Amino acid sequence: MRKVILGKTGISVSAISLGTWAFGGENKSGKKSVGWANQHDDDSQSALLKAWEKGINHWDTADVYGEGHSEKIIGKIWSSIHRESVFLATKVGWDMGPFSYWYNSDYMKTKIERSLVNLKTDYIDLLYLHHCNFGKKDEYLEGALNVLKSFQSEGKIRFIGLSDWSNERIVKYLDICDPDVIQPYRNIMDNSYEKSGLKNIIDSRNLGVCFFSPIKHGLLTGKYKSPTFFKDGDHRSNIRDFQSEKILKKILLNCEKLKEKFKREKNPVLYGVVNALFLDSPTSCVLLGQRNVEQVEVASSLGDVLSSEDTNWVKSLYNN
Repeated sequence: MRKVILGKTGISVSAISLGTWAFGGENKSGKKSVGWANQHDDDSQSALLKAWEKGINHWDTADVYGEGHSEKIIGKIWSSIHRESVFLATKVGWDMGPFSYWYNSDYMKTKIERSLVNLKTDYIDLLYLHHCNFGKKDEYLEGALNVLKSFQSEGKIRFIGLSDWSNERIVKYLDICDPDVIQPYRNIMDNSYEKSGLKNIIDSRNLGVCFFSPIKHGLLTGKYKSPTFFKDGDHRSNIRDFQSEKILKKILLNCEKLKEKFKREKNPVLYGVVNALFLDSPTSCVLLGQRNVEQVEVASSLGDVLSSEDTNWVKSLYNN
């Protein structure tokens, strides 16, 4: 597995990071589905061990994945491997608790301490603010940052991160948040990372980057050949592209082209759509969900930097 230096953190991490959102299983936030269906704890545990064996040393979770269940799955693994061998990231901010807004300072402290317990660790390598919704006139922003800095001063957090579905929002809050690492949305069907100006800022500041949703929640794999509807509690039920015959048809056509182009690779489709994200981002890794050993095996074959010619060819398939 190729390693990258995660920007100004100076930490060497695997180019492919292990995403554990699915480890939380089915889950809802109010009436909205926010989890993944049909996940089994045995598969999750086996995936963690296999990832470690394959050199995937950057693992990502969040306090809200299964209301802490994903973190607890990770916390059980330290009896088998050394905690220090994994660069561990989690997030805080999506759970409002008893409040009507995100990022209440006292509740954040409670959640971070709970994450430490769930993960069975004395420290978190990287803690992200999970989103950039800081209230009217950003009234909760300063408090949220102060909480992170206080945990950092106590040695319970090593690095601070910032995440959001909107690259434009990350741009807006970069200066005041001054994160070590950002986690922006990026895949081959969406070029807002470049359009928003975020890419140019990252290049100039040597920030670490961990792209999330590189295969658009599985949509880009070619697995879904007809409109698909997911169980209640599975967040993919909120994504309309899974029900679009037009989009699915285009993806399937592109998958056939990728299979021919990269036919010597273990998984030609993922080899193209994932590895095409690396060329323009030398301090970046890609966060890829890996639900079982088989998916880890595929993930471990990725992480190469495609040539400029191949990168542009892959991008052209999805942007025409």
